[in-house]
Amino acid sequence: MTEWSSDETAQKKQNFDLSFCEVKENIAAAAESVGKKADDIILLAATKTVPVEVINHAIRSGIKVIGENRVQELKEKYPDLDKTAEIHFIGHLQTNKVKDVVPLVSMIHSVSSLKLAKEISKQCKRFNKPMDVLIEINIGNEESKSGFSAEEVEAEIEKVAALPHLSVKGLMAIPPADAENSKNIEFFNKMYQLFIDIEAKKRDNVSMEYLSMGMSQDYADAIRCGANIVRIGTTLFGNRIYKK
Repeated sequence: MTEWSSDETAQKKQNFDLSFCEVKENIAAAAESVGKKADDIILLAATKTVPVEVINHAIRSGIKVIGENRVQELKEKYPDLDKTAEIHFIGHLQTNKVKDVVPLVSMIHSVSSLKLAKEISKQCKRFNKPMDVLIEINIGNEESKSGFSAEEVEAEIEKVAALPHLSVKGLMAIPPADAENSKNIEFFNKMYQLFIDIEAKKRDNVSMEYLSMGMSQDYADAIRCGANIVRIGTTLFGNRIYKK
């Protein structure tokens, strides 16, 4: 387990305490601007590199869902995490790591291929555990990113939904990091339209309950464009401190 200095831990707690109320207010304002309530939006605390003591402090303060990006880090933290919060996996997931993730989380946001979905289904059978999943969309068609293209997902989602032990609960996307604000809104709107179109088809085992998009720099825009899960890390906890 990574060791954190008392100063580092105290600083992250302070960042959280200073930011949490402001983030909640911003979420409420963005939701209300499009006729929704604050409770309609899930604030997922993205906890990559955040020490367990700080995560548990955030949970005690009102965070109900946390998301981890790295398999090994999740495994190290898991025994000491406050289990009153839901734990989601939100990072890129390799098929050979699925067996380590399935027992620990209640949702996987990053189902980026049929091959990965099949492995999740296989491991869910092994652990006798159902799994809610979100289908990851490569909305910017970036070569460096995984995920289904917007053009192919309509056909592929049926194949994922047909797998045992999985429930398709929505979509997830991360727009290109260098996109301008107006371009991000364009990507968000495209995601929402895809979300609505898929829901309208009423496929078996596909319920478009969640649209996970928006992070620290753009979560308010994402909510105004239809997101109901926002993944916020840096704004809540401060800049990441990477440990070897």
